[in-house]
Amino acid sequence: MTIHEAQQEVLRLKRETSTCVLAHSYQAREILEVADVAGDSFALSEAALQRPEPNMLLCGVRFMAEGVKLLSPGKRVVLANPAAGCPMAERFGKAAVLALKARYPDHTVVCYINTTAEVKTTCDVCVTSSSAVEVVRKISNDKIIFVPDCSLGAYVQAMLPEKRFVLPLGGCPYHAAVAAEDVKAARAARPNALLLVHPECRPEVAALADYVGSTAGIMQYAKESPANDFIIGTENSIVEHLQYDCPDKRFYPLSPNLLCPEMKRTTLPDVLLALQNKAGEEIRLDEAVLRDARVCVDAMLELSTP
Repeated sequence: MTIHEAQQEVLRLKRETSTCVLAHSYQAREILEVADVAGDSFALSEAALQRPEPNMLLCGVRFMAEGVKLLSPGKRVVLANPAAGCPMAERFGKAAVLALKARYPDHTVVCYINTTAEVKTTCDVCVTSSSAVEVVRKISNDKIIFVPDCSLGAYVQAMLPEKRFVLPLGGCPYHAAVAAEDVKAARAARPNALLLVHPECRPEVAALADYVGSTAGIMQYAKESPANDFIIGTENSIVEHLQYDCPDKRFYPLSPNLLCPEMKRTTLPDVLLALQNKAGEEIRLDEAVLRDARVCVDAMLELSTP
């Protein structure tokens, strides 16, 4: 079976099974081409809520599938590759967050969307990379525990110096592996290119960027900018996707090591097999987790409202 033949079969099975395929932006191009919705993790959850299909097939990692289930508990949600996890989301368990709350009882616990549903049950407010600064600014408490990404937390802290942060060590090991030396080398090789980075990168890397934002923000900035050359400081699949979307511009990776093996686990055959009910895993969350995890998500939605 060729890639094209597999894609055509996926398109046929989607219609036959009333399934919406949701794909994170870091997925392979052949998956994005057959997805109904592509984007950042929380955007996928919001999109699933609006879709008419009763079945959701998530191409990404486990916490994203849990996020879809949290917002659409009445829909069947399947993770295309059950082995696809996230080292950042798995860095902090429920016990670790409860220990932080006991140590800092007067702090508001803010969790990045890149956390498990179980961890979300212990947190006060959830944020995305694009909403973090706005949401934390609106929290009345000036004492914040931010988990699990200390780099994103440090970025928010820099934007909100009036607040005090507890930033436990944690984050994306792939974004965190990029150093200021990588920026210097990339700029020396491409002196006219703009540097666009994700706030999951180290603070010293973000400080050298021309733009810091979510994956969706990076892609939008690159597409709308009058500039023609860009160094991309997030998962390297975005370099490829932007080159397809903007063939008249040039895109370069900040580091060849910005590759997430977890995002690469899901393949087009996984998608096809899941639609055939031969693979994948249905995401099931008990009622207590569904109820308690929604508290911090609902708080984010309320604080995000203008």
